[in-house]
Amino acid sequence: MDGVTDSPLDGLWWPGDHRGGALMTGTALLGAAVRVEQVWLDALVDVGAAPAGARADLGDLAGELDAAALSQASEAGGTFVMALVASLRAALRDSGRETAATWLHRGLTSQDVLDTAVLLCARDAVRAVRRELRAQAERLVVVVEEHRGTSVVARTLTQPAVPTTFGAKASGWLHGLLDADEALAALRWPVQLGGAAGTLSAVVELAGADGARALQRALPAGLGLEPAAPWHTRRTPVTRLGDAATTAADAWGRIANDVLALGRPEVGELRDGSAGGSSTMPHKANPTLAVLVRRAALAAPQLAATLHLAAAEQVDERADGGWHVEWQTLAQLLRRTVVAAGQASDLLRGLHVDAERMAARVEDGADAVLAEQRSMAALTGRPPAATYLGLVDDLVDEALARARTHEHPVNAQEDL
Repeated sequence: MDGVTDSPLDGLWWPGDHRGGALMTGTALLGAAVRVEQVWLDALVDVGAAPAGARADLGDLAGELDAAALSQASEAGGTFVMALVASLRAALRDSGRETAATWLHRGLTSQDVLDTAVLLCARDAVRAVRRELRAQAERLVVVVEEHRGTSVVARTLTQPAVPTTFGAKASGWLHGLLDADEALAALRWPVQLGGAAGTLSAVVELAGADGARALQRALPAGLGLEPAAPWHTRRTPVTRLGDAATTAADAWGRIANDVLALGRPEVGELRDGSAGGSSTMPHKANPTLAVLVRRAALAAPQLAATLHLAAAEQVDERADGGWHVEWQTLAQLLRRTVVAAGQASDLLRGLHVDAERMAARVEDGADAVLAEQRSMAALTGRPPAATYLGLVDDLVDEALARARTHEHPVNAQEDL
């Protein structure tokens, strides 16, 4: 499938793009579409709608596709699916498999193939993100335990407020990661199968009502997806993907912001271990990974908003433009989420915590940061408590308990 637009130059536009590998690329989408066609063709034969001679291995043909030509031809039909079907049929005929060429794609519409293929690609991306989230949570458990007693100044509205511990701060990061993983784990993976207008009328003509119902079961089973009513203009599966990806980006952005703020030389409590240099100022150690993670968090919400706008613009039984704007938007959002996931993992692995600097800050600002404790104690007529950290240990214990009981299967089929 030479010619699919998976350019290595994408990394010039979005540093770190190579971390995405083949995920959410044109090559992946084309391969997923061929897989949908394969499962459907097999199912037509299996239920007796198509003759046995229609069976064919489309994988043998996929490597011979002229992807550049498919890309160019997609403009005429609004999607690449029609051009793909025409190319596969021509290849089947050239190899003497006329019956397979005749039955290929029969009963499907282009949106059935494309929506289902997009979800197959998205599922792979989500699995990759969840693997990184698991590694991040495991790393943060270690950090929280190690620094549950490390005093640090809590800041509100950018100003010193009261003492806390770095373990408590990191436990907030940990909750965010677990929230993100739960959002991703809750995603559904419904097959798209409706025919031209969601009625499956062509499938009924081909296979009869009972055969059509059998095909409704066979397609999702063959792809590892869920049976579902047609969602041609009900775009919840897509918007939920966008929301879950953005929730992950939010969690990483919150961590990156803390690393950037506390890593300023004048604060010096954290350090991004990636520490990139400057082209003109050799004294600088730029927190490169934190910057790139924050970048992803800033970009994600607008992409998710586009998916919601597209969902709101759906009309009739198949939409005019509201559907078409989704594909690249979702691909960009999910690929960037995969990239940010890897960068966030590296950021946490290399994070340096300066516990001595944190303790010194608390000591230096004791008069100010203990003011709340003293004023509350004065109201009661009692002297201030021996500890100034309140229920911080309870907060840390809660985060650790949640992490240890969090179900995070990343390889099991059923969790995705």
